[in-house]
Amino acid sequence: MASKQGYGADLAKYLDKRLDITLNLNRKVAGIMKGYDQFMNIVLDNSIEFEKDKKRELGTIVIRGNSIILWECLDKIE
Repeated sequence: MASKQGYGADLAKYLDKRLDITLNLNRKVAGIMKGYDQFMNIVLDNSIEFEKDKKRELGTIVIRGNSIILWECLDKIE
């Protein structure tokens, strides 16, 4: 049986960059990406959760890769 697991996404270019992430259930989080793994689980530092018109500072968090719907890099990538 062939493995479905291929190479993971090359996320190294996003390290130490600010990301704006949309999660399932329309949740939004922003922060600085400090790490990731082959499952696209990511570590965000200085993260902030946005709810309607409120902001909540979360600090350092881990986001499970399968809950990420969309992400936008807010910093320039070289």
